[in-house]
Amino acid sequence: MLYRKQDRHQKKGQSTPYRSITYKKAGFLPALLLLLSMPLHAGKGAAQTESKASRADNGGIEEIVVRGAYTVGERLDTATGLGLTLQETPQSVGITTYQRIEDQALDSLTDVVNGAAGISSKAYDSSRNGFSSRGFDIDNYQLDGTPITWASGASAGETQTDTALYERVEVVRGATGLLTGAGNPSASINLVRKHADSREFTGWTSLAASRWNQYRAQVDVSAPLTANGALRGRTVAVYEDGDSFVDFAGNRKIVAYAVVDGDLSDATSFSLGASYQDNDPTASQWGGLPIFFRDGSRADWQRSKTVGARWTYWATATESYFANLNREFGDGWQARLDVNRVESSSAMRLLYLFGSPDPASGLGMGAFPRRYDNKRRQDSFGIRVNGRFAVSGREHELVLGGLHTEQDFIYYSYNPVSVPAVGNFHAWDGSFPQPAWRERTPFQDETTEQTGWYAASRLSLTDSLKVILGARLADWERSGPTLDDAYGDDSVVVPYAGALFDVGERHTLYASYTEIFNPQNKRDRNARYLDPLIGKNYEIGLKSRFYDGLLHTAITLFKTDQDNFAANDPSFVPTATQAAAFVATRGVESDGFELEVIGELLPGWEISANYTCFEASAEDSDGRANTVNTRYPSQLLRLFIKGHWNRLSVGAGVSWEGENYTEVTNPASGLTERASQGAYALLSAMARYRFSDTLSAQLNIDNALDETYYSQIGFFTQLAYGEPRNLRVTLRYAF
Repeated sequence: MLYRKQDRHQKKGQSTPYRSITYKKAGFLPALLLLLSMPLHAGKGAAQTESKASRADNGGIEEIVVRGAYTVGERLDTATGLGLTLQETPQSVGITTYQRIEDQALDSLTDVVNGAAGISSKAYDSSRNGFSSRGFDIDNYQLDGTPITWASGASAGETQTDTALYERVEVVRGATGLLTGAGNPSASINLVRKHADSREFTGWTSLAASRWNQYRAQVDVSAPLTANGALRGRTVAVYEDGDSFVDFAGNRKIVAYAVVDGDLSDATSFSLGASYQDNDPTASQWGGLPIFFRDGSRADWQRSKTVGARWTYWATATESYFANLNREFGDGWQARLDVNRVESSSAMRLLYLFGSPDPASGLGMGAFPRRYDNKRRQDSFGIRVNGRFAVSGREHELVLGGLHTEQDFIYYSYNPVSVPAVGNFHAWDGSFPQPAWRERTPFQDETTEQTGWYAASRLSLTDSLKVILGARLADWERSGPTLDDAYGDDSVVVPYAGALFDVGERHTLYASYTEIFNPQNKRDRNARYLDPLIGKNYEIGLKSRFYDGLLHTAITLFKTDQDNFAANDPSFVPTATQAAAFVATRGVESDGFELEVIGELLPGWEISANYTCFEASAEDSDGRANTVNTRYPSQLLRLFIKGHWNRLSVGAGVSWEGENYTEVTNPASGLTERASQGAYALLSAMARYRFSDTLSAQLNIDNALDETYYSQIGFFTQLAYGEPRNLRVTLRYAF
C-alpha cells in the first residue's frame, strides 16, 4: 500500500555551476576501438573463479558456473525457450551479470540500460524514462521470462526497478514475438531473479554513501532451512534515502525480496517467492524546463533548476509473487510450470509548468496541477516442456509451451478547484501552493488478455549446420468501460526461423528471421480495426568465443521493418459516428550493425565493449524518407574495462552517444527549430580494495569530467539535465 508523509524533505537549492553546451556533431571512434580490444593472450584468470558458484554433491541442484565475471556459461531461454547458449542463439543477445552491476554500481534498470549494448534511455521527467532499440520504443520487459507490459505515461516505477533482486539482466534485440507475444520490434529485457542456491549460511551486507546526502544499505543472505539443504531460503533487502542535484528533490526507496527453493525429489524442484519495492520521492518533476524564452532566445538554466514544487511527488509501489515447479523426466526431457502475479500502483501529486518566460521578468509561465492514482495487476500462467529427440541418427531439440496473462489497469484523475499564478519563474522556490482537489473520475479502465501457444525446434542437419524453426499462435484483446469498443486480434501466427553454421570450434555464422505483432485501435473507412502492426527482424552475424568461453565477440547486421502502420485516409469524409479513418501503410524501416566484445580479455582483465549504428526512417505521403524517433541517438559506444591485482581491482569506462534531437516550435517566430543534444561522452571509474576475504571498500565515480548534457531535449518543447559528477563509496562485508 502506498503511503505519504508530507514535507519529509526540506532542501536548499543546489549551487552547481552551469556550463553551456556547444551544439555540434562530435566525432566518434566506432569499430576501431572494438577491433583493438580483440584478444592477444588469455588464460583462466581470476575473473573465472571470482563468480563461480559450482558445488560438490549438489543433491539435485543444477550446477551453474559463471564463465568470467561478465559472461555466463549457462543456457538461456530468453530468445527461443530452447535453453541455448549465447553462441547457439541466432539473435543479438546481451547480458549484464551481477558482477558488472556491482562493479559499476548499477542500482536501477535504467542504469543497466545506459550501459547495455544496442539500447538507450531518455528521461521524460524525474520519475519516468523511455527505452529504445534500433529505432523502436521498448514497451515490455520480462520477469524470469514472463512478459510484463507497461506504458511510460502511466509509469509505476518500472524503469526504476532495483537490480538488487536479480542475478543478471538479459536483453534480446530485435523482434521477440515467439516468447513475448505483442510488442514492438525493439528488444526484450529479461530480469532473472536471484534464487536460494546455497546449502550453507552465507551472505553479505553493504553500506554506500554518495553526493547529495545519498545513502544506501543492502543485505543479501542465503541459508539452508533443513539439515540436508533440500529446502533453502534467501532474503534481500535495500533501504535508500537521499537528496538530489535538483532543487528540493529527493527519494526514499525500500526493497524487500524473499525466495524459498526446494527439492521434492531428485527429479522435482520448486521455488516460491515475493518481492516489494516502494519509491517515495519529493519535489517530483512532471515535464521539464522551457527551451525558449518568450522572445525566442534559447534559455540557459542551472542544472539544479526545477519545475517541481515542494508538495509534488510520483510515489510508486510494486509487489510480485511467483511460484515455479520443475520436473525432469529423464532422457533430457523436463517440464516447468510458472505462476506469477505483479501488482503495481502510483500515487501522484503533480505540477506541469508550460509556456515560455520573459527573459527579464520571468513572467509568462502557466501551471497545470493534477492528481492521479493508478493500479495495475497482471496474473500470468505458463507451462513449458522441452527436451531432446533423435531422428536419422542425430539428436535434435524441441520446446512446447503456453502462456496466458490477464492485466487489469485502472487510472483515476482529480481536477484542481483553482490554479494560482506562477509569477516570476526566475525566482521559483518550490513554494507554489497545492490546490484543493475535486472528486476523482475514471481516466482509464482497461483489461488486457493475451494467450500464446508456441513451439520451436533446433534441428541438427549436420555436425556444423543447425536450423531453428518455430511459431507462436497468439490471441490478444483489450476491453473496458473507458474504451469505445473492445479490440484485439485472434489467432495471430508469429513465425521464427534461424540457421547457424559452425566454422571450426570458435566461430558461428548465423542468420535469422523473427516477427512480433502489436494490435492497434485505429479503424478504416468501414469502421473495422486495422490489422496489427507487424515487426519483422532480419539478422546475419558472426559470433565467436575464445579461451573456453571466457571471451565472446559478435558482429551483427540487421534490418527491422514495421508494417501496417496507421496513416490518415485523406479521402475519408467524417461521419456522426467516426471522426477519422486510417489505412495501413509501410511503417518504419531500420538498418544498421552492432559490434560487441565481452568477457575476460587477459588473465584478470574483464571487458565489456559495444558499438551500435543504425538509421531508422519512414516514408511520408510524398514518398520521401524521414528519420524517426530522433529523441534517441542512432549511434552508441559503451566501453568498460576492469583489471585485478591481488587485493586491488580498478576499472574505467566511457559511454558515448551520438546526436539526438527533436523538432520544436519557436514561440516568437512560430518557425520550427531543431533542439538537439550533440554527441557527448561520459567517463566513469571504479576501484575496489579487499582488506580481507570478508571486508572490501569500493569507490565509483560517474560523469568523472562533470560533463553538462541533457537527459532529454525537446519533449513537449522542454528539457532536462543529466546528473553532474557523482562519487560513491561502498563498504561491503561478507559472512
